[in-house]
Amino acid sequence: MGQVFLLMPVLLVSCFLSQGAAMENQRLFNIAVNRVQHLHLLAQKMFNDFEGTLLPDEGRQLNKIFLLDFCNSDSILSPIDKQETQKSSVLKLLHISFRLIESWEYPSQTLTISNSLMVRNSNKISEKLSDLKVGITLLIKGSQDGILSLDDNDSQHLPPYGNYYQNLGGDGNVRRNYELLACFKKDMHKVETYLTVAKCRKSLEANCTL
Repeated sequence: MGQVFLLMPVLLVSCFLSQGAAMENQRLFNIAVNRVQHLHLLAQKMFNDFEGTLLPDEGRQLNKIFLLDFCNSDSILSPIDKQETQKSSVLKLLHISFRLIESWEYPSQTLTISNSLMVRNSNKISEKLSDLKVGITLLIKGSQDGILSLDDNDSQHLPPYGNYYQNLGGDGNVRRNYELLACFKKDMHKVETYLTVAKCRKSLEANCTL
């Protein structure tokens, strides 16, 4: 009987520590999701503002080219649809999100087109991406059990973004900037989706469908 009473304080402390860790995890997820939502909205606005400077025929032609082309970050293996996203583990979604954010660290510093909104926000975007990357790293450390490390992720090393976009032929800067913005918007949408699903999985919510 005495042993039971001795164990009770230990169990209570363990329970409080576990609850505290869960609450901190949810707090970090909330911050990460809020930050990527802001980045996605900013990417959408920059893309729309740039598209608004194009002639209608020019915009349609660039959109056709973009649909047939690919983003540099497509080298990162990620879920192809909602069903696959739902089946992916929290850790896998966090790793993919980390890789996507990491892939934009360099190009976010080279948003130097003649769009005042982009020039004004390029430094802020780089800072927000860096902050989000740190946050996702903390979430990965809090979610993994030492089985998977960042270097063990099933994605490939990406070629430099700068070289890829500078090598685009034809329309030069217009096409490069269009694809850069379109890919940035696309990838921020992906990360927002993955982090939202991962956050839901870690919470007490019963329904995490997209």
